[in-house]
Amino acid sequence: MEKWVCVVCGYVYDEEVGDPDSGIAAGTKFADIPDNWVCPLCGVGKDQFEKQ
Repeated sequence: MEKWVCVVCGYVYDEEVGDPDSGIAAGTKFADIPDNWVCPLCGVGKDQFEKQ
């Protein structure tokens, strides 16, 4: 599983954990997150994340 980091605020999306507060189940690959998902800390889109 991969980790992706928000280049704006440093939030790390960990595929093993998901983002349960936003309805993203644990084990969800970053590529499978809906395109309208935003960083839960700063609100930027997926295009502002880089693979860690």
